[in-house]
Amino acid sequence: MIQQEFDIHHALIERCKKGESRAQKELYDLYAKAMYNTAMRILRNQDDARDVLQESFIDMYRKLNSFRGDASFGAWFRRIVVNKSLNFLKRNRQPFTDIEDIPDQAEEEKEEAFEFEIGDVKNAMEKLPVGYKLVFDLYMFEDFSHREIAGELGISEATSKSQLSRAKLKLRNLLMASKS
Repeated sequence: MIQQEFDIHHALIERCKKGESRAQKELYDLYAKAMYNTAMRILRNQDDARDVLQESFIDMYRKLNSFRGDASFGAWFRRIVVNKSLNFLKRNRQPFTDIEDIPDQAEEEKEEAFEFEIGDVKNAMEKLPVGYKLVFDLYMFEDFSHREIAGELGISEATSKSQLSRAKLKLRNLLMASKS
């Protein structure tokens, strides 16, 4: 089953490389929603996410001949969307606080098991400060390392780690407050 799916995707990609518009539409239909969600998590704005999605598809079609299959097509394309989203933030100078020199005041708390609704988690994530949310998204959802995050955002690895730690603490506090 997995091999069959791989073969279908591979054939579709090959058709796109040949410039078949129907294949490009099929590829769009397969990946648009997931890639929009990726852009939306980073940009937090529907119009911006749609713009980045469109730019990402154009870029992906242009770079399709460079896709070697070392990683899955979805992972390769997701990297394009993430990079386009980060470049969009840089171009629009979204605020990012470098907190490397600020001592980490995150207190170690006992881990308690709580159940939360997905909607509560999404709402809490939207309330995170931009820097926290961006590092959290890249680390947790896009599987970036702290080194990769630091390179993409122009911050130190220590700042990336600190932002992630603070994001987790803030998220936990927001979720706990919603339970009260």
